[in-house]
Amino acid sequence: VLSLCCEACKKVVFHVPSELEADTLVGRVDLKECLQSADFISSSDGNFKILEDGSVYTTSAVSLSAVKKTFNILLKDSQEHVQKEIHVSLEKEEKTQKTRHARDAVLKRTKRRWGPIPSVMIENSLGPFPLQIQQVQSDTAQNYTIYYSASGPGIDQDPKGLFYIERETGNIFATRAVDREQYPSFQIICFATTPDGYSPEVPLVHTIRIEDDNDNAPYFTQDVFEFCVPENSKPGIVVGKVTAEDRDEPYTLHTTLKYRIVAQNPPITPAFSLHGDTGVISVLLPQLDRELVPSYTLLVEVRDMAGQPFGLCTTGTVVIRIEDTNDNAPSFKQTQYETRVEENRVNVEILRVSVIDLDEPGSPGSGAVYEIIRGNDDRSFEITTDKNTNEGILCVVKGLDYEAAKQRVLVIAVNNEAPYMLAPHSQQVTQSTSSVTVHVLDVDEGPVFKPCHFRIDVKECEDIGTSIGRYIAEDPETGNSEGICYRIPPGQCNWISIDEKSGEVRTIKVLDRDVGEMRRGQCNITVLAIDRNGKTGTGTIQVVIQPGNKNHPRITTTEYVMCRDRKPICLTAEDGDESPYSAPFVYRLTDRSLASMWKLTRHNDNSVYLSPKGDVPYGIYRIPITVTDNGGKVGENYVTVNVCDCATPTECDGESRQLANGNVTLGIWAILAMILGSLLLLLILITICGCCGAGVMHRQVTDDCANHNLIISNTEAPGEEVMDQNIIPLQNTNDQGGYGIKTGDQQTFEMVKGRGHTLESVKGGGHQTLGSVKEGGGQPMMDTCRYSYSEWHNFTHPRLGEKVHLCRQDEEQKHSEDYLLSYNYEGKGSLAGSVGCCSDQHEEEALDFLDQLEPKFRTLAETCIKR
Repeated sequence: VLSLCCEACKKVVFHVPSELEADTLVGRVDLKECLQSADFISSSDGNFKILEDGSVYTTSAVSLSAVKKTFNILLKDSQEHVQKEIHVSLEKEEKTQKTRHARDAVLKRTKRRWGPIPSVMIENSLGPFPLQIQQVQSDTAQNYTIYYSASGPGIDQDPKGLFYIERETGNIFATRAVDREQYPSFQIICFATTPDGYSPEVPLVHTIRIEDDNDNAPYFTQDVFEFCVPENSKPGIVVGKVTAEDRDEPYTLHTTLKYRIVAQNPPITPAFSLHGDTGVISVLLPQLDRELVPSYTLLVEVRDMAGQPFGLCTTGTVVIRIEDTNDNAPSFKQTQYETRVEENRVNVEILRVSVIDLDEPGSPGSGAVYEIIRGNDDRSFEITTDKNTNEGILCVVKGLDYEAAKQRVLVIAVNNEAPYMLAPHSQQVTQSTSSVTVHVLDVDEGPVFKPCHFRIDVKECEDIGTSIGRYIAEDPETGNSEGICYRIPPGQCNWISIDEKSGEVRTIKVLDRDVGEMRRGQCNITVLAIDRNGKTGTGTIQVVIQPGNKNHPRITTTEYVMCRDRKPICLTAEDGDESPYSAPFVYRLTDRSLASMWKLTRHNDNSVYLSPKGDVPYGIYRIPITVTDNGGKVGENYVTVNVCDCATPTECDGESRQLANGNVTLGIWAILAMILGSLLLLLILITICGCCGAGVMHRQVTDDCANHNLIISNTEAPGEEVMDQNIIPLQNTNDQGGYGIKTGDQQTFEMVKGRGHTLESVKGGGHQTLGSVKEGGGQPMMDTCRYSYSEWHNFTHPRLGEKVHLCRQDEEQKHSEDYLLSYNYEGKGSLAGSVGCCSDQHEEEALDFLDQLEPKFRTLAETCIKR
């Protein structure tokens, strides 16, 4: 091994083989050269350890997979707070093979390696001390020193002074006895040096093993082992396991243990066996009877040296408790019992019975469960168990009748809470029973109602004094109702009365479910029956008011506003009666003339939709509708619908129009508005006539009349004709008519506001005026300020066509793609017709085709109708 120290001991290089075993000396570093006062030495790599003399050892097997391996040695001086590091580098040795020549000798003398065999020291040796352990010698060295360390459990520091070596002879001595349980082995590192301090030998690692002495007796892990086993368990059933330990060296005779049972209490036939090697306790006796022996106590022994007589031993205690099983059936102390009880007594204790059970008291195996197996068909008796005494308590829970039976005979049986388990070599036992004779004592009783709870159903709104039933009682002694009178105690609902002699029940007020306390619909009334001796009996009459059909169905809301969208109106009816005299309702239109204009469509059991069949005129309609409930009661209702020209109902101002049939009336404000409108229209006509007679009016058209202009129109959609004061009729010319638009003080066909060309004179070459079109020349012809429709069409059509052609082109003279184009005919139209906004709304909703749809479309139609 080559040790190189460079840069003031900051770097050390060792050349070592590629494979190093554990506890192999790598080399030695001069630590004092780097830090003389170092009191802490450590390695950055856990695979290496550093001794105080600077020796570097491997702690485990190390393989140099790479060419080089490095780690650091850390030196600290805690007092001076100085710290230094030494960098250690391990490099693989380069193996060179020489070619042996014929003249080379085969054998070569080498230096003898000093290395004695490991030493053994007997534990607790008696000496004499100092005791020589081993001698190490070197051929070239004369002085010897050692460093040693101990290994064992609980070792905090090395036992200094335990070993020493003679400097001149190399003999190793022990100064005192050693306990192997504390120090199992020691490693001693021996150094051989010459008088001048040179180390010709590699440090020697010498191991001293402490040989175990059987100085520790085995011991049980518990002071007392407690186990349980059910009685009547079969042989071989495992009861438990005892365990012991020994502190001597493992896997030797000193720790090979054997178990055995020394004694058993009670000292009868052995009931258990103990396995010598495992310590497992098993059942040996085939019959473990808890009633005879409730528990066993075993004295067990454990001995080392495989149980040999000279081994050390210890004893322990095992307690085995026998658990109870239900192997003893309960039995009655008496087979017959007699008792007495007065008739009509309930919830009274009449008898207590007891049983004998040998099982453990308080356990499920001894808990008694009683039952009546015969004579209690009417459930008049009940028997329970007293948990404290384990007795059976027999009670009467339903009154007995002396006249019906003067005595009752019961048969009682008993079982345990736990199921019965037959013991080995035993015979099956039968269930224990006992008979009880109950004598019924006669008692003078009061009248008894039959039944005790009597229900009477009364129709709603019956007349006062209506007989609704008869409720009588009987004397148990005589079996008839003679001499019994009836009475209703005060403080109850005052609905009925009962005849004192006959027991006939009558109403004393009209029973209406909509009035006061009758809203509940029923009432329980207690009735008293009194015999000649003053004995009383009670019964209960339950009066139930059955609902009737007393209310007419009516529509909840009767005034509606229908705007121009003609959205159907939902009519909902209600009935104060209960089922089956309420929903479903049947709606009908009673006026034939209105039935041709309006229709009803079913929504659900309570509601219908009211909608017009066509385009009904605006106005107020008072529609008579009858509603019939499920009981056939008819209610007359009038629904007022204001058909108004509005977008939302809030916009309607109540204006109405008179219908031809007289069912539509006009309000005062509507009539006043019509008068004012007529006067205003008359005034406009007079003004127009004056303007036309004053002179010839020039009709002007703007010079930009063809550039994307829109003609102003007061007609926004097909429908009713709309009259406006700004629109005046033009006189007929050449059988053509038209409307002019009044703008300011001039009457023109104006397209946009502003200066421009008139129809008579249009600037620009190639443009014709309306006058030239009419007369066939360029001179405008002035007439009574009007032109026919054909003249206007001939004038505007070529100019509009030119503008449309230009509008369809973009800046590059190409047709625009987003411009409206005409489409060719694509084929036959749909049978269903149009579904857009242009559908004919004046026709009735032709929904008859829904009846011919396939089944999968009927479900969709029904869903839409429900929604």
